[in-house]
Amino acid sequence: MSVPALEACDLNKSFGSLAATRGVSLQLLPGARHALIGPNGAGKTTLVHLLSGVLQPESGKIRLLGRDVTTEKPDRRVKRGLVRTFQISNLFAKLTVLENIYLAVSEARGSSLDMWRRADRQREVLEACYAVLETLHIGDLAQQQVSAIAYGQQRLVELAIALALDPKILLLDEPAAGIPSSEIHVLLNAIHSLPNDIAILMIEHDMQMVKRFASSVSLLVDGQLLMTGAVDEVMNSREVRSVYLGSIGQDRFNLDPSRV
Repeated sequence: MSVPALEACDLNKSFGSLAATRGVSLQLLPGARHALIGPNGAGKTTLVHLLSGVLQPESGKIRLLGRDVTTEKPDRRVKRGLVRTFQISNLFAKLTVLENIYLAVSEARGSSLDMWRRADRQREVLEACYAVLETLHIGDLAQQQVSAIAYGQQRLVELAIALALDPKILLLDEPAAGIPSSEIHVLLNAIHSLPNDIAILMIEHDMQMVKRFASSVSLLVDGQLLMTGAVDEVMNSREVRSVYLGSIGQDRFNLDPSRV
């Protein structure tokens, strides 16, 4: 059996009297396409913060490819292959697309502040940047200023940065947030083009997006995992529909792929 790419074991985190995560255990095997859903306030953001190292759990363990990283900082987890995108665009608007990716890759390789780095090292970084741009079919954006491209394209640039960091596990935190519905298919196509061996955990509210992306789903409610299973199994569960629909509304649960 494969060693899980990412494993959370009995994670607990509270803020005062509020229990944000309660005994959360989750496994992602290499190549997984897994979605985490749940109503607002369910604890999804807290869980992502715990997995990425922004927050420390009060108890429980986090393992990357079998290694205990529970106490490691976010930058160490990135170097081990755990990369995260954010709900809100976090790019340098006045720089070009290529410059944004170049800075991220240089930082990850420990050369961003090295003024005397060898020319061949610089070339290696540039080649890595152009490679991910082509993988996501946005090479034509390389020299454009970020502020001049559409928001949906900016989210693709963030995905390119994540991919340039050579992830083994990718956490996508509501990647479709703010993207017009007419552009979501572009993002989905980009995600589908990612290497098959990368384990991806997507946090998402849009059920059409989840249906198109995931092969398995976990539902988080009040800090606890209520159910994990195949997409249809989870979404067709009477209990899950009752809990989830009560928070986000029937229209958000429509699984008609023509709406994506």
